[in-house]
Amino acid sequence: MNISFRQLQAFQEVMRTGSISDAARSLHRTQPAVSSLIANLEQELGIELFERQRGKLIRKPEAILFLEEAEAILERLNHATRKMHEIGSLKQGRLNIAFMPAASQVLMPQLVSSFVADKPNVKVSLMMRGSTIIEQWIASQNYDIGLAERPAPNPALKTIDYDLACLCALRSDDPLAMKSEITAKDLSDRPLATLPLGHPHSLSTMKSFEEMGAGFNQRFEIRNFFPALHLVEQGLCYCICDPMTAEGYQAGAKEKHDLIFRRFSPTTSLDVSILLPAVRPPSSLTISFLSLLRSKIDDIQKNYK
Repeated sequence: MNISFRQLQAFQEVMRTGSISDAARSLHRTQPAVSSLIANLEQELGIELFERQRGKLIRKPEAILFLEEAEAILERLNHATRKMHEIGSLKQGRLNIAFMPAASQVLMPQLVSSFVADKPNVKVSLMMRGSTIIEQWIASQNYDIGLAERPAPNPALKTIDYDLACLCALRSDDPLAMKSEITAKDLSDRPLATLPLGHPHSLSTMKSFEEMGAGFNQRFEIRNFFPALHLVEQGLCYCICDPMTAEGYQAGAKEKHDLIFRRFSPTTSLDVSILLPAVRPPSSLTISFLSLLRSKIDDIQKNYK
């Protein structure tokens, strides 16, 4: 059976107006075209819906019974069309976002708040996890977009990579705060809060200290940088952290800025990636949010150069 939307629409209009000519005018079609649609519909159904008497159509009981079904089908089609238009215009849908701890305090909540402000029917899942879990979620298509530490090459992942030059966090009253750039030599043997020593960021930081002949003194081992900033506030240590963390701290601290952030030399980077499933195209919502996320990361890089 090959019943078309136009056949059902023509049938509904003939039932409403009572004539082919009136239905044709209402649908902005020719009278022969509407007659052909009705005849083809009857052929598809294998039953006559109207009797032709002296050029007029007389509704048969079968037509009255079929009208309820036709209207239900047309309403479902119209609903589906409206829904897809809303999804296409980013007014409806669901977006699943997974992100690393560095983006959890301010970056992602602020971005999502801005993104959905004019989209009351868009639903969002926000999940903060470690980078390995995020990779798995994106690769398995459970989540639409992720922000994580750079993964190893994976055919199930599409990545947009960033090298985020790290900063030195220190108290605003620290003597080193007078400098525009903090070097590893400046921090030689001073207490640091760092990620676990086997983490790529810590290995890169240790290499920077070695290059300058500086002593590397890990006093605190932390899983992400935000807790370290509280230790820095107390004057217990310094921290070489990524600019997303610095952005989050300064946005959250409002008028209270106990800490400042200075460029760190030699350059040490935190390598992060935006992750997307490689085996299916992103939705319109994902593409729109991706654009916002990329713009924000670009701004952070510029602000903390």
